[in-house]
Amino acid sequence: MSPISTGPITKLAAWFEQIDPSAHRRVKGLRLITAYGIAAMLGALHDITHGLPGAASLSSLAASFALWASVSEGRATRPNSARDLVLLSAAAVLGAVSFITFAPLLAGRGSAGPELVLAGGAFFVGYLRRFGVLGAGLGSQLYLGQVYALGAYLTRADLATVLTAGAIAALAAIVPRMLSGPAERPPPFSEVRSPSIALSMGLQAAVAAMMIVALDWAIGLTEAAWAITACTYVIGNSTAGTLDRVRRRIVGTAIGVPLGLVCLPLAAHAPVLIWAAAALAMIVYAMALPERYDIACGAFAFTLIVTLAAGGEHSVPLLAARAWETLVGGLLGLAAALLLFPIRTNPRENAR
Repeated sequence: MSPISTGPITKLAAWFEQIDPSAHRRVKGLRLITAYGIAAMLGALHDITHGLPGAASLSSLAASFALWASVSEGRATRPNSARDLVLLSAAAVLGAVSFITFAPLLAGRGSAGPELVLAGGAFFVGYLRRFGVLGAGLGSQLYLGQVYALGAYLTRADLATVLTAGAIAALAAIVPRMLSGPAERPPPFSEVRSPSIALSMGLQAAVAAMMIVALDWAIGLTEAAWAITACTYVIGNSTAGTLDRVRRRIVGTAIGVPLGLVCLPLAAHAPVLIWAAAALAMIVYAMALPERYDIACGAFAFTLIVTLAAGGEHSVPLLAARAWETLVGGLLGLAAALLLFPIRTNPRENAR
């Protein structure tokens, strides 16, 4: 037996076969990075960016909208998938527009003021799960649209850019979905059928987000949006489910961030390798998300760190803040789940 047959590549392939024996999730992972790449390239075309006030942010906005729309989409047929991808891209646009509209009204408290808008998006992430896989995706896209608008410092002058990003994202997400076809089989989605449970989830996420905003106003956080995102997505449809998700998210992030930091030297000397590693990590993310939330969180944390580094961000303290702000967000999310309308039932938890 050759040494290569027992090497890292063979072991990785064996793990892929174990966690995704029919390759459906790997196909979705490839679709995610394809949608991201198409949107990023279209958003960088001069013929599209010409005349847009916020043209510099168009490529990243469109790519992000397309990526997360593709993550959230979970239909078995092409027509239904295409419809949902359009709606999910539109939801991201709506989220960004809501931030642009309401953030100036809250600007009196410095950066912590506009961050309050994210609490509204966090509520919808939890509450809209009662409307199935599309509802969960719409809530997530609303919130992420706000996050990306905050990160890009978008204003009313950028509305045309946001609308253009949404249109590009829908196209970029639909094309690879049409090509993947029956090669994908979405995992079952555990709908939150009880309105009271959905309301509790939304309120828990919103209150935890407001606590983080207050903390940012009081002592200052490196990237408060990271902590708000952590508290938003750890909220489960039971108290036990939330505790499990907090544990898995913290463990995964604590592994993924250091791995990303180790790769920082490659960002300057071998950017192609960095982007290849990020693409592979997103495939792992898509494969692990339904059942291994810890691995999915680790894969995304790694992707975030290396892509920020590839984009020119080399501050180790800022990048490392991803880990400890995830800890802060996860613990505050858990506190909200334990103290605010705790959900005592224990339905089967969906790992989304």
